[in-house]
Amino acid sequence: MDLLDQIRSDYEHFPKDQSFHLYADDVYFKDPLNEFRGVKRYQEMIGFMEQWFQQVNLDLHDIRYSTPQRIDTRWTLSWVAPAPWKPAMSIPGRSELGINDEGKIVSHIDYWDCSKLAVLGQLFGLDSGKPAGG
Repeated sequence: MDLLDQIRSDYEHFPKDQSFHLYADDVYFKDPLNEFRGVKRYQEMIGFMEQWFQQVNLDLHDIRYSTPQRIDTRWTLSWVAPAPWKPAMSIPGRSELGINDEGKIVSHIDYWDCSKLAVLGQLFGLDSGKPAGG
């Protein structure tokens, strides 16, 4: 299975059964809420989501090499928040995965198509998390 197929499979099963062996030990991760280094920290973040969020789904819309050293993905992450009123939440976004010469992912940078405030608003039914006009 090539790298794109493995990543595609991870998205389909997210957050369960992730292929952490695809990541370099010192992988750099960044999204609008987190920034850190290390595959162990990445595993802990995914484990937190698996433990606390319900009905987690990572819908992959597109995946491709933009250069030999970078894979771009477009996705929508959705889940039910662990609040008593069980709000459904979603974040549309994209990822840039940097690849080293050994074929390991050395950076994983997520960009959201909505603001952190819009995501927080979904907890209270104030915002769908979708971009304006979308």
